[in-house]
Amino acid sequence: MDNYLLCLFLMCMEEDMSKKIISVVMLSVLLLLSGCTGAQKIGADTGSKTQAAAPQENQSMAEPQKEQAMKLVIEDMVVPVTWEQNASTAALQKLLPLTIKMSPYGGFEQVGSIGQSIPSEDKQLTTQYGDIVLYAGNKLVIFYGSNSWAYTRLGHIDLSQQEMTALLNRDEVTVQLMTE
Repeated sequence: MDNYLLCLFLMCMEEDMSKKIISVVMLSVLLLLSGCTGAQKIGADTGSKTQAAAPQENQSMAEPQKEQAMKLVIEDMVVPVTWEQNASTAALQKLLPLTIKMSPYGGFEQVGSIGQSIPSEDKQLTTQYGDIVLYAGNKLVIFYGSNSWAYTRLGHIDLSQQEMTALLNRDEVTVQLMTE
């Protein structure tokens, strides 16, 4: 296929300008179409995240399978979470079920101890509302604002900033983590 496309391009070089434009457009369409067929062959590549939803039977081949590893409940409300797939979330899942009393910090986050240290891969991050991170290897942090620090990313709550603020901007928050 690549040799064919190269030949088309070289033929365009020899013809007049209007034919070159038509050939370039055709070449672009061929490249676009060949890219689409490649995406269909990828299949079940899930990337680095899993969406907090049950698998559906009629998914296209290009759409990744989704699975629920953990369920997050904040003040008796189940929240939609996209979890990272890393050693920290795997270790956290082994501790389930967990109930964590969280406290506000800085007007932009809630922090609570998970009771023991788990593997971490801290990197300098700028968090956004909804981000769930591991701090110091033993603290769960959920953001309703933004901060920059070295954290291990665990997941992201799929709610608006207003919803996150309403859930978390208070003196004490109870969070539960459990298997689905």
